[in-house]
Amino acid sequence: MAMNKVKVNSDVELKDRLVAINRVTKVTKGGRTFTFAAIVVVGDGNGVIGWGLGKAGEVTAAISKGTEAAKKNKIKVPVLKGTVPHQIEARFGGAHVLLKPAAAGTGLKAGGAMRAVLESVGIKDVIAKSKGSSNAHNLVKATIEALSQMRDPYQIAGERGITMDKVFNG
Repeated sequence: MAMNKVKVNSDVELKDRLVAINRVTKVTKGGRTFTFAAIVVVGDGNGVIGWGLGKAGEVTAAISKGTEAAKKNKIKVPVLKGTVPHQIEARFGGAHVLLKPAAAGTGLKAGGAMRAVLESVGIKDVIAKSKGSSNAHNLVKATIEALSQMRDPYQIAGERGITMDKVFNG
């Protein structure tokens, strides 16, 4: 399914959040070379999310590269009353994620990389489960894939020619 890429004005305040840092070692005849890979998510807390991977010889350079990559790779996600509009599952590599809407006051029931993505997008109440791999890179990609497949209930109501009440109550 195609991602909902969105052009966001540069005056929108995007907050970046570091999800994970990996130290990569390359062994050569001359010794060991260390490089760092940082995965970063950026979001405005109001439905816009992006992720990026930065690789460099130093941690700070890797983080800044990841942040710049994340700003170029943004999508718009429908957030309905602080939660996701409907249940959805997605996979990326070995990571399998499940997102379920939750009542107000439930909180963000998610761990690790999924929590970082959901907080950055502005979701306050959700039940999330990570099945399969706990690799942070694949979890971030699977979570963003699930969020990109979300369908806006207002758009669905318009397509079907019915009221919002009928969308949820059939």
